[in-house]
Amino acid sequence: MKLNGAQILCESLLKEGVEVMFGIPGGAVIPFYDVLPEYPKLRHILTRHEQGAVHAAEGYARALGKVGVCVATSGPGATNLVTGIASAYLDSSPMVALTGQVARPSIGKDAFQEIDITGITLPITKHNYLVTAAADMAGVVREAFHIARTGRPGPVLIDIPRDVFIEEAEFRYPDKVNLRGYKPTIQGHPAQIKKAANLINEACRPLIIAGRGVLISRASAHLKELAEKAQIPVITTLLGIGSFPESHILSLGMLGMHGMAYANMAVNAADLIIAIGMRFDDRATAKVSSFAAHAKVIHIDVDPAEIGKNVKVDVPIVGDVGAVLQVLNRDITPKNHVEWVSQLDEWRRDHPSTVIRETDDLIPQYVVRQIYEVTKGDAIIVSGVGQNQMWAAQYFEYNRPNTWISSGGLGPMGFELPAAMGAKVACPEETVWCIAGDGGFQMTIQELATIEQEKLAVKIAIINNRFLGMVRQWQELFYERRYVATPLSGPDFVKVADAYGIAGLRVTDKVMVTSAIETAMEHQGPFLIDFQVEPEENVYPMVPPGAAIHEILEEPRKEARVV
Repeated sequence: MKLNGAQILCESLLKEGVEVMFGIPGGAVIPFYDVLPEYPKLRHILTRHEQGAVHAAEGYARALGKVGVCVATSGPGATNLVTGIASAYLDSSPMVALTGQVARPSIGKDAFQEIDITGITLPITKHNYLVTAAADMAGVVREAFHIARTGRPGPVLIDIPRDVFIEEAEFRYPDKVNLRGYKPTIQGHPAQIKKAANLINEACRPLIIAGRGVLISRASAHLKELAEKAQIPVITTLLGIGSFPESHILSLGMLGMHGMAYANMAVNAADLIIAIGMRFDDRATAKVSSFAAHAKVIHIDVDPAEIGKNVKVDVPIVGDVGAVLQVLNRDITPKNHVEWVSQLDEWRRDHPSTVIRETDDLIPQYVVRQIYEVTKGDAIIVSGVGQNQMWAAQYFEYNRPNTWISSGGLGPMGFELPAAMGAKVACPEETVWCIAGDGGFQMTIQELATIEQEKLAVKIAIINNRFLGMVRQWQELFYERRYVATPLSGPDFVKVADAYGIAGLRVTDKVMVTSAIETAMEHQGPFLIDFQVEPEENVYPMVPPGAAIHEILEEPRKEARVV
């Protein structure tokens, strides 16, 4: 049957199982929006900024494991997506971004709102397309979703000229995708897996580092089987949080710049590192030349480009994490590492990292911990970037996959609110808490309007320290307290929330924290709490820039208790 390009796009999106899109209309995409009423199964959520749309699409993808979709018009609409596309690229989030383009005769002539968005996004997408004919639309969409969700997931951009939306063509949706040069390796090489099993069986001080790849391949159960069968302690990267239950006796929490001190010490003492679905990012490794200096390294990852890129690897295994672990687990000999686990327990006692000092002051660590206590850990936590991100990672205990969502690789401020919105759309029955800094929150604060319009019961905790907190911490520790451009004024967030039709509370005292969180939980709709915390509270532990992973700055105050 003959359809116009906009209708072909809608039909193709339905074929790919798309239910929700986040976006903003504009001149180049009006023909697409014009046909949306014909497709009631395609829900469109109108955000207040394109950055909100793209972060919401990533939050949706991260919470649900499906491809997130965002829409923007040509020119500034498309360029406003760039930050979020880069975030999805670095964090391996499946996404398809649909952008409008000027009509084909105007391309290359500097027409109004023309921009070469395929050129701009070439380094930050798995692939991108400029659709030059309506007849190509279905095939492009089929390929785009296949690329976005397979192998190492990531964003794909489809740029569509305005007149292609209007042009008619026969609609035929391809049954299969056959892309020369794109054949992700799923099954790991049997000989390499055997080598890995032998190293694991022989190791005395083995350690697993689990990254986001475990979550992407839905391999948490296989990871748990490996850890328990061989009695191997597990630490996670920032984005690997939730891949292994943190309440488990073998869990050592997060490693890296603000990871647990005992986790970093374990890396330094291990004789074998089993890196699973992680990329040895600099925030995880600290000084690379000193990372795991006494250990052999097994690295399992679906992306061959990551293996050996940062850290020398003894046994590389290219393949899907879940597929590899299923085979690997069959060759593992059950074993106890009593001395190793005992040593780690001793370090955990001597260097407690998740501590909340006894104080009447309102401190962020206490706020995050009370959110955990009130929710009993049954919530999706979406954080911003900076101090609030680290406190949310450290003081909430994550025991289920995909309950921790944060931007790790790019780290854009303003990620939290729209991403939480996307997570709530993806999982409407889940409790979703957005933990934000007062700086980052103001970058996408307008999405409160979207949350209210869509009646999304997102709970918002603003860790309001009146600073750009992480930069201020660096200025304090490494720049002699020269607080240049970090003191931060802001609005009355409760009044702003009220102006958007959202209920809110201001908390200025520790005794108010628990009841405020309970009030937010009991409220049927969205709710905002402005926690006005101690301005100069720091995140600890911390590995200073340029230091080795075991060279850790710990909480200097002595009056602390383990939580």
